[in-house]
Amino acid sequence: MYTNVIFGLFTFVNMNITMDFFRNYDHYKASEVTGRFLPRKELEKQLEKLKNYYKVFEIGRSFLNLPIETIRIGTGEIKILAWSQMHGNETTTTKGILDLLQYFIKKREDPEISEMLQKITLLIIPMLNPDGADRYTRENVNGTDLNRDALNIIEPESKVLRECFEKFAPHYCFNLHDQRTIFGAGEEAHPATLSFLAPSLDSSRTISGGRKKAMQVIVAMNTALQEIIPHQVGRFDDSFNLNCSGDYFQAQGVPTILFECGHFQEDYLREKTREFFTFSMLTALNAIASSSYLLQDYEEYFRIPENQKNFYDIILRNALIAGNIVDVAIQYSEKIKSGEVVFVPTVATMAPVISFYGHREIDCKGEDVENIDETPLSENDIVEAILLNKEKLLIK
Repeated sequence: MYTNVIFGLFTFVNMNITMDFFRNYDHYKASEVTGRFLPRKELEKQLEKLKNYYKVFEIGRSFLNLPIETIRIGTGEIKILAWSQMHGNETTTTKGILDLLQYFIKKREDPEISEMLQKITLLIIPMLNPDGADRYTRENVNGTDLNRDALNIIEPESKVLRECFEKFAPHYCFNLHDQRTIFGAGEEAHPATLSFLAPSLDSSRTISGGRKKAMQVIVAMNTALQEIIPHQVGRFDDSFNLNCSGDYFQAQGVPTILFECGHFQEDYLREKTREFFTFSMLTALNAIASSSYLLQDYEEYFRIPENQKNFYDIILRNALIAGNIVDVAIQYSEKIKSGEVVFVPTVATMAPVISFYGHREIDCKGEDVENIDETPLSENDIVEAILLNKEKLLIK
């Protein structure tokens, strides 16, 4: 379990920073912000409080004329640009950013934190896509995936990001996202709780000096994370697409890292994942500020298992349906109801054997499985409960 933590393998300068954060996370957590739905109005409340400690500036507007802000932390020469909620329904990293900012506030008198923030300047766009955030959609209000608009920069939000990049001229970029529960870290039954990518800068996947640095920072984070979530860190696919923000910025010579927050056991609200994400962010900032990441072997990056699409949320094994023994895969879809995200369990597929893993698996032992109204189970059925051998079994 993640609670059994050994820090003996940590090799970072100022490792007390990451140890203190992890051991006392509940003290630093921005506990007012929870759940998967994080609309613009909730962020506004947090920004008003943060203005007492940080420089918060509006840098542009969304298509629907909502403000897009930056938060500036630190005074150092090493400049790091991070942006979150480029996809409006991907909120874990925004919550984690708020945790990180609370940590810096509460530790502002700590000499180790002061030293780190004298070496780096971190500029954060906490919500690049406020229109999508309000609607809990991946795309902006025009239906555009902003992470496929880096080259064309058609949308106003994309223009805001580009202008910020050009004016700030960062030495590193952090592209912050969520990923679906379908991803595992490698071939085994390990969910990809966090995944990272040093994006390609060309179709040949050239390892430039900048991309190598991104790989080394990722190795530093992975080394730390293996101590708390062993085997649950993945490496995202590095197929090249210049219209993706990470690929574009990497191609400009700026070391860029994609962060992807995924599933941790029984954590569909991503409250544990946010903790691990914030820990990884702090680890990366510490490694960059101290230059300790340069001691990492970049080739270790390729030993991080590649993400695989090998999970369903629930699998019913050995279910008797209409006279046949089959496996049933159930996947949650996400809907907004009364201002909260609800998870709707839906039959994704049925087959004699499903080779994927389930975050939850139920062995039906060859007994009858039916819908709650005693009709046969079929694909696309919503199954908040089923009948297993005529007994009600809750799925959700």
